[in-house]
Amino acid sequence: MAKSVNKVILVGNLGKDPEVKYTPNGVPVAKFSLATNERFKDKSGEWQDRTEWHNIVVWQRLAEIVGEYVKKGSKIYIEGKLQTSSWEDKQSGEKKYRTEVVAHDLVLLSGRGDGEGGGGEGRSSRGAAGSGSGGMDQRAPQRPDEMSQAAEITDEDIPF
Repeated sequence: MAKSVNKVILVGNLGKDPEVKYTPNGVPVAKFSLATNERFKDKSGEWQDRTEWHNIVVWQRLAEIVGEYVKKGSKIYIEGKLQTSSWEDKQSGEKKYRTEVVAHDLVLLSGRGDGEGGGGEGRSSRGAAGSGSGGMDQRAPQRPDEMSQAAEITDEDIPF
């Protein structure tokens, strides 16, 4: 059988703050929308802008990172796969579909505190589905009581 590929790469801005929830087993999952923009000339030679919205889902430690460091307007690079789910609408009985990008890698492109764009130095984080350490600090995360002792978070404290 021939190999198939399901890979998505997006660079865009968050439409709203990520929503982080936990499964009954305690696994974190974050969902957010990402806007990508396209600029083109129409038939009359006028520039047109088109925005496409993408539903993004991240799991495990990557979901926690997104919840802590990403906010509305942040520019990020996403790498993942398309996944479509279906369900039956309880009211109408018709079958509904939702296609999401399940991200396994992201790079923050906005600088610290940047919301509306901005060009930061970019930091990468590979999710649990990623291979290798991805250059991440492999130390155990600090407990909340240890974090309260820190006066200020520096770039070295961020795990990506």
